[in-house]
Amino acid sequence: MIEILHPLHCDAEPPRQFTYPFCYEPHPLCIAAAKEVQRYIEENGVWKDEKGPGKMFGVLCVREKIKGKSEKSEGEGVDEREHIGFLAAYSGLLAGRNDWGYFVPPVFDAQQPDGHFKTEERAISALNKEIDAMQKSDIYLAQRSEYEDAKLHIEQSIEQMRCRVAEAKRQRDARRHEAEQGGKPLTAEEKAAMVHESQHLKAEQRRLKQQCTATLDQLRRPLAEHESRVDALRRQRREMSDALQQWLFSQYRMLNANGEERDLVDIFGETINAMPPAGSGDCCAPKLLQYAYANGLEPVCMAEFWWGDSPKQEIRHHLHYYPACRSKCLPILTHMLRGLDVEPNPLAQPKTNDVPRIVYEDDTIIVVDKPAGMLSVPGKAVADGDVALNGNAAHADDDVALDVEEYVRQYLTKNSQLSTPNSHLPKAVHRLDMDTSGLLVLALNDEAYIELQRQFASREVKKRYEAVLDGKPSVLCGAPGSKWLSVSHDGREGRISLPLIADIMDRPRQRVDFDNGKTAITDYRIECLLPNGGTLVSLYPLTGRTHQLRVHCAHNEGLACPILGDPLYGHGCHTSRMYLHAAMVEFRHPVTGERLRFESASGF
Repeated sequence: MIEILHPLHCDAEPPRQFTYPFCYEPHPLCIAAAKEVQRYIEENGVWKDEKGPGKMFGVLCVREKIKGKSEKSEGEGVDEREHIGFLAAYSGLLAGRNDWGYFVPPVFDAQQPDGHFKTEERAISALNKEIDAMQKSDIYLAQRSEYEDAKLHIEQSIEQMRCRVAEAKRQRDARRHEAEQGGKPLTAEEKAAMVHESQHLKAEQRRLKQQCTATLDQLRRPLAEHESRVDALRRQRREMSDALQQWLFSQYRMLNANGEERDLVDIFGETINAMPPAGSGDCCAPKLLQYAYANGLEPVCMAEFWWGDSPKQEIRHHLHYYPACRSKCLPILTHMLRGLDVEPNPLAQPKTNDVPRIVYEDDTIIVVDKPAGMLSVPGKAVADGDVALNGNAAHADDDVALDVEEYVRQYLTKNSQLSTPNSHLPKAVHRLDMDTSGLLVLALNDEAYIELQRQFASREVKKRYEAVLDGKPSVLCGAPGSKWLSVSHDGREGRISLPLIADIMDRPRQRVDFDNGKTAITDYRIECLLPNGGTLVSLYPLTGRTHQLRVHCAHNEGLACPILGDPLYGHGCHTSRMYLHAAMVEFRHPVTGERLRFESASGF
């Protein structure tokens, strides 16, 4: 307890409510605790054997009640004093270990050499080796080579026979044609000979195919027996792996502030996927809360920070704070935080009372200037399940915000300009993230919508965004370009082409995927450095992927500097908005063909 519960030297007042773990600004107590952990990492060599690019570390400030004798009068009993300390944790293993004394232990220790998990893991590894050895055995490889050679030779023989049959038929047809053209019909003997030849060749072709099939079957038999044994071992391996994974998750019995206990199988049984992802329960937040509950410590506030290099696909910056992951931690923390008074979700709060400004309208289209914090199209302002952490589930419609489409519909109805009977119109031709402000184009009939969609899809539409980066981009710090980032000689202009794909384990985030991602291209121009340390940039998306500009700015292979106030890819929720604005859009009118250009100043 003394080694794991660390003193905290900070005079800041504890927060009134516990941290909402999926979007937060680190409390001063957590910042002080994180600095202590960072000092420990630097000075005690725990990182020197770490093989990965980087790792998430977490701190949990806790309230400990210390009992002592009362000084009022002898024998009057004991009094209690409150003491704020902190716990530290890392996600997964650190340098292959989970037993570093400074940090809280795992919820369940699966690394014990003689434990059930490691014993079964060794058995599964033995099966892997057996399967690998069977697939690489000299006998199997020789049999497979013989089979493949015979199959190739047989295919060639069958093709030669097919060509022979076809050529004989061509010659017979030519003889018949010649006889008809020359006026000398074929004799009965000639016709019979031709029929006999055809029947003979076809019979020969059938016999060849039968012989080839028999030969291949004979050569295939030992291969089939071998592969059947391998398949049986693979089924055994899969069954053992599934059973071991199920057993492992059942050992993670997670506590909450009410003293309730549920294992991961039970917790994730209520989710869409029903089974926990690999590594569930080993992230910082569950480990910290589990230790606090098990040892009678009251959670006060929590934060997680990244240490080390960023992974290739994720956006992580050294020493920056990040929210808990959703795929593994949202179901777990929904249970573990019950009984705590948790801060409300900042993302669930009303974002704005402003309304769109009408920039242009006619009978076909309408262009508006959307305020930050307003949805473009109907939908929920927050992800499902987010509000449940506070223990006060919202009513079904409480988190459904007014969107631009509905606002425009009401505006046109009020002004008697909505002539279409279609309930889905007006309809946004493109979208802006809720946290993005700026120009949005809506169609007032189906024909206009289809034509404008075509223009966007064929990249005929020109767009310019203005953004404030939370710092100085890497291209201004002498960082070289790469195949994904082309840079001008002064670093102030260039193109980012990082491919993107939805992060199915952490929606709504997108991630860079160099193998499976969809093409995403952004041109950029750095306008100026700002007095607050930020950087004003212009961004020109040539494609329209979800979160494209946000990821291209934040990712290490892009500008390596997130947009200020970005709640997903940035450095926290410490600003009133995300500083991204759709400043210009240019397209052809869907009816007249006239080139239209609209601009809106960001005011950044």
